[in-house]
Amino acid sequence: MRTTTLLFIIVTSLSALLAVAGVPALPEIGRISFSARSDGQGLVVRLHASAMIAAVSDPRAFGAYGLRVTVFNTGLANNPILDPPTGPVHSYRIVQEGNNVVLELEMAMDGVIPSTYRDHSSNDILVNLATGNARPRISLPLKTAQDPTPRTAERWQIDTIVIDAGHGGQDTGATHGNVREKDVVLAVANKLGQYLREKENVNVVFTRSDDRFIELSKRGRIANEAGGKLFISIHANASRDRRARGTETYLLGMHRTDSARVVMERENEVIRFESDRSPYDRYDKTSAIQNQLAQSAFMRHSERLAGLIEDQFKERVGRRSRGVKQAGFYVLYGASMPAVLVELGFITNAGEAAFLASKDGQTYMASAIFRAVRDFKNEYEKALQMATR
Repeated sequence: MRTTTLLFIIVTSLSALLAVAGVPALPEIGRISFSARSDGQGLVVRLHASAMIAAVSDPRAFGAYGLRVTVFNTGLANNPILDPPTGPVHSYRIVQEGNNVVLELEMAMDGVIPSTYRDHSSNDILVNLATGNARPRISLPLKTAQDPTPRTAERWQIDTIVIDAGHGGQDTGATHGNVREKDVVLAVANKLGQYLREKENVNVVFTRSDDRFIELSKRGRIANEAGGKLFISIHANASRDRRARGTETYLLGMHRTDSARVVMERENEVIRFESDRSPYDRYDKTSAIQNQLAQSAFMRHSERLAGLIEDQFKERVGRRSRGVKQAGFYVLYGASMPAVLVELGFITNAGEAAFLASKDGQTYMASAIFRAVRDFKNEYEKALQMATR
């Protein structure tokens, strides 16, 4: 069974459950509009929706210059308003395919970096088209999806990685004596970014590179606007049980254990430092399921990356691995890409606190995450090259 077919079955089944719970099953797309990015480096395509969308795919390449976005379990209005294309979009079409709406964009430029994400102030879906290094399209006939050019595969390489050092500023995170979570994770994040830039030659974007507080809802937005292909949020754990130890790596989902719920609640609690908490008002159990659906296109990759990180912690650094888990972290909610949250260990455990506060400990942990990302990147791009031959 193809991955896309399996994804459709999962989305359809879960959406049926949501409909029973009173959630509208088929919101409608009533308009497509275009606006320049705030930094002037690209375009945002807005899909105006009548209600919250359960799931949307990441943009997928087809042909030499085409991008396709699938909006699952959604209808197309009878007479949608279709604004004229502009900027990097040469032309487009939007059609109903079964219970899904498909948007196909033909690009006028080569090297556009696309991503999809939700507009937190409405029900709309946004397609971000970053054009920082894009070039005008060479006039060539479009090829079919069965005959892509090598340039199509290159466009989907993992070339931008977003690293999020948790907490910061007035939010110290977990503490043990003079050891503060915000300092530990910043040091590990900076080392990880250095390794990725020097050894993998990728673009690294930090949500913070110094001691400042960044609102959780903005961290995913930073990743999306940067055209990120991976999002890694780095944290350290805490427990009332001073003997608790070990690493954990999370992906977005519904928590399945009490311990995962406790970690989620502690990390999400930092919204108390934010002046505007309204973006989180709709985050209840139902919307958590919807957000998991939205991340379903990336879940397999997120889970694979999380597993590689835990393997590196256990096998290469000798840490106790508590495994890969799922929970509803706000910081992962807005990232429209494979995304994981890493817990490096327990600050509240004296031994782990000393290890994580040491330069050697921080180097070992950053190196472990680097090796996991490197292996994931190699696997992903090898599979991509095989698929586009």
